Amino acid sequence: MASSLTFTVSRREPVLVAPAKPTPREFKPLSDIDDQEGLRFYSSGFHFYCNDPSKEGRDPARVIKEALGKVLVHYYPIAGRLREWPGRKLVVECTGEGVVFVEADADVRLEEFGDAPSPPFPCVEKLLYDADSLGSVLDCPLLFVQVTRLKCGGFIFGLRINHTIMDAPGVVQFLTALGEMARGAAAPTVPPVWERELLTARFPPRITHVHPEYEFSAATDVMTTVPRSDMVNRSFFFGPKEISALRKYAPPHLRPTSSRFELITASVWRSRTAALGYDPDDEVRVLFVVNARGRRSPPLPSGYYGNALAFPVASSAAGRLMRSPLGYALEVVKKAKASVTDEYMQSVADLMVVRGRPHFAMARTYLVSDVTRAGFEAVDFGWGEGVYGGPASAGVGAVPGVASFYTWHRNDKGEEGILVPMCLPGPAMERFQMEMDSLTQEPAFDPYGSNANMNNMCIGY
Repeated sequence: MASSLTFTVSRREPVLVAPAKPTPREFKPLSDIDDQEGLRFYSSGFHFYCNDPSKEGRDPARVIKEALGKVLVHYYPIAGRLREWPGRKLVVECTGEGVVFVEADADVRLEEFGDAPSPPFPCVEKLLYDADSLGSVLDCPLLFVQVTRLKCGGFIFGLRINHTIMDAPGVVQFLTALGEMARGAAAPTVPPVWERELLTARFPPRITHVHPEYEFSAATDVMTTVPRSDMVNRSFFFGPKEISALRKYAPPHLRPTSSRFELITASVWRSRTAALGYDPDDEVRVLFVVNARGRRSPPLPSGYYGNALAFPVASSAAGRLMRSPLGYALEVVKKAKASVTDEYMQSVADLMVVRGRPHFAMARTYLVSDVTRAGFEAVDFGWGEGVYGGPASAGVGAVPGVASFYTWHRNDKGEEGILVPMCLPGPAMERFQMEMDSLTQEPAFDPYGSNANMNNMCIGY
């Protein structure tokens, strides 16, 4: 996709879409995982759809708008507004006021976004409602939807959703239900479940784990000093060839047990650290989002759409991370990822109450979230699966470049793999590109073979 692509978008006035039928008026507290400071923002996503000649005469904006009213009968808390009770406790007042819907037209064709659309997308601000201008998540709509019709007959579905209400699996569950209603279903296949009390602090709360992810640090980060205009966005594709190469840089005992996520995270963290030029003694961290749904006993009920996630952190001195072979970073990442247990999650919920719902620490930290299995690409509003479905940008928050979302992707060669958007200062991006190129090329020899030494194992440094 040409990053220089520009186009004009004509928007109609935003309207509120309320539930199509009367819904309960009540207060519904969020969980103590939901309402932490680090989730008090609007996350954004895109879904790109091709023209379907069989849908001639059907307006996707009208279809989706009508379906929104119907699905909000089942997901009625989303039509409400957030309030804050004592102790910074967030609750949804189910007012039935509705969500914001914007209808738009763009003078661009889907094919102009490239054969395989992927972040960074051009003119993002024209395809999403500017929820960030609200300045707060309180007393505001929880969901903003924009449907932009394209010249070719395709369309782009853009959304911003208050992250305290749901995580990535929850968003996919909601969008899947919206798609079902758009295709004529009377009710969602998976009924939504609130039950936020399942992830609520104990009384009295007890912090039973060490949680460095919430330990404040006064350290400064080079990412906070770079003007946005000097930042460069680029996406990196990890298909079968790239994963095979990364696996060969791992020590033999870790090769069969390391997931694609672990291999990519270890290599990207290591390469990003080198690219940003941290001092050898600086502590650098990688914070990753772990879905706790499959880690609980008993598991959360089917249909639960709240946040069920944790932010375990891996840390190292920058110098050691760069000097050591990839296996060192891999070991640190695997250990942190395995730390998330039932008791760990309960300890996080208790910590939120004890410490006033803090933000996770971000100094010298890189956050990664794997949404490859969430199912964004399968959302179908009646025009089939999208050619892209997933996050709208590389990361979130006030500082660009601190986070990356891993998404499923099929490249222009038809290869399936994982796409990692990256945002870095220009010179750092070039260094990062070189580091990753060295790690994603098949090594000329086994770095862990009998003749290998430490220098050989530190490929790329």
